[in-house]
Amino acid sequence: KVYFESVPDHFVTGLLFRPRGQSGKLPAVLCPHGHGGRLQDYGEQKLRQMLVQGAERFEDCGRYPKLSRCVQLARMGCVTFIFDMIGYADSGQIPYELAHRFRTQRPEFESAESWGLFSTQAELRMQSIMGLQTWNSVRALDFLCGLPDVDPQRVGVTGGSGGGTQTILLCAIDSRPVVAFPQGMVSTAMQGGCTCENCCLLRVGTGNVELTALFAPKPQAMTAANDWTKEMMTKGYPELQQLYQMLGVKDRVQCSPQTHFPHNYNYVSRSLMYSWFNKYLELGLSEPVVEEDWQPLTAEEWTVWNDDHPQPKGGAAYERALTRWLAEDSDKQMAALVPQDEVSLAEYRRIVGGAVRTMIGRELPGPVALEREKVGKQQFDGYILFKDLLRNPGQAEELPVLSFFPTATAWNGQVAIWVDGRGKAGVWDSNGELIAAVKRLVDRGVSVVSGDLFEQGEFLDNAKPLEESRVVDNPREYAGFSFGYNHTVFARRVHDLLTLVSFVHSYETPPSQVHVMGVNGAAPLVAAARAVAGKAIDRAAVDTDGFRFAELRSYRHEHFLPGAVKYGDLPAMLALSAPYPLWIAGEKGRVPEVAAASYASAGSGKEIVASATKGSAAAMAGAAWLLGE
Repeated sequence: KVYFESVPDHFVTGLLFRPRGQSGKLPAVLCPHGHGGRLQDYGEQKLRQMLVQGAERFEDCGRYPKLSRCVQLARMGCVTFIFDMIGYADSGQIPYELAHRFRTQRPEFESAESWGLFSTQAELRMQSIMGLQTWNSVRALDFLCGLPDVDPQRVGVTGGSGGGTQTILLCAIDSRPVVAFPQGMVSTAMQGGCTCENCCLLRVGTGNVELTALFAPKPQAMTAANDWTKEMMTKGYPELQQLYQMLGVKDRVQCSPQTHFPHNYNYVSRSLMYSWFNKYLELGLSEPVVEEDWQPLTAEEWTVWNDDHPQPKGGAAYERALTRWLAEDSDKQMAALVPQDEVSLAEYRRIVGGAVRTMIGRELPGPVALEREKVGKQQFDGYILFKDLLRNPGQAEELPVLSFFPTATAWNGQVAIWVDGRGKAGVWDSNGELIAAVKRLVDRGVSVVSGDLFEQGEFLDNAKPLEESRVVDNPREYAGFSFGYNHTVFARRVHDLLTLVSFVHSYETPPSQVHVMGVNGAAPLVAAARAVAGKAIDRAAVDTDGFRFAELRSYRHEHFLPGAVKYGDLPAMLALSAPYPLWIAGEKGRVPEVAAASYASAGSGKEIVASATKGSAAAMAGAAWLLGE
């Protein structure tokens, strides 16, 4: 019986099976169990049906399929550890209904000071059941590999269904496993229907087959059943074979068609796993390896907690304390990353900049990837107005764009992209004239470009501001179901802004400089785009109006970006602009500390400027700064 803390006061529980009568360093297997729990009991009636179908072999142990594989693996000579998923068996600090059946947002768990799992605050810090459960898997592997009778160079991982998901993820991020059998979850169809199998950003543009492929060239096998994996033999498995063949080890991946069985990790599938592990853990057993019966454990034997080892407390207070500790631990690591010199700045860019690029999920598109459709051209006093539709065909994206080309003054070669939280309508005042700041730029010979980014202006019915971002058709109010597979509105708008930057650089007469100004709620968009585009934006000016992602209270807010608070909020994005010129309003006339440290470390402290101006005065001051005035 095992328990340990994966983080302070959060306990992982499970059962350890050791081979009897063996000595020395032994191979080991980690078993994330999946839904149903490690104590899953088919019951007498269902088991009898399975015996008739050939899905199970024994009346006693066949009722407990997850423990059966642990017993058999131990008999094969493997130290085997099966640990509880959150909310199952002895892992009760976070209840099952919350971890696996969460349905409705809980306003009482939503504040910047104290929050719970599944809240917007948790998502902004990348805190999720899936993340915690995967961390538990890593720590369970630490425990197993640290045992005195385990050879850490011969460790396998196998689980079915939700345990298959954990097998895929653990083997993707941890280098220690040498063989895997992710059962019942490698598929191009459904990717895992539980809240514990999904989290924001996990499968945007990818899926379980590619996540499984990260384990290559190490050996792994699985089966296809009459469930969401039933097309694996033609969709997914051939691609895995192609990858392994490219790496020169095609025989190290195997998918066995077992579509006459429903979703399972039954006796037949387990038998395939035993042979796979026998080969690649070098157990030296005669084939076929046959699972034998065993006497089921009693409740006393399978329960970890007792009078000498009392069950730890859980509940609401525990949940809040857990999310707080996770945030504080992360914040300490972030504080240690604040740049002090060129070396630490490079590390800051690698970690924080890498995180921002991952959260945004797009690089600056190449100019050859874009298409421009000219819609209209009008002559006005002092400028020509061009109306275009700008397309990024590779991403199936299109946005309407306005360009103001100066005529009263010769074009000076500079282009300013004006980004307003309302879209391109923000360049006009209530009388239909250019706002003063934009007119100032045009009058000084700067070409100004503005567009409706995703879900702005022309994208909306009657051009009404977006009230809530769309989510997938799922009754459970979990951000991971939507933004584990799809980019947020915020990220999509940054994508469009990056497209605008690339478009401007692709002019027939290339501009000498490209600037970006963000006002009326657009500052975080500009900050994120600058963090990705770097020197492609010569000068950036933003009026933040004091915005912080941490102030959001809904994952359906247009500025919601998973992980934004974990990785330093808006100040960190501004810091990633170093060493390129940056003007900031909305911060009470001060440069955020981490941004100042970043610019100082880059030797460009004079290139970041803070202004105490507000509102329209800030827009005018920012325009003047872009002009170098």
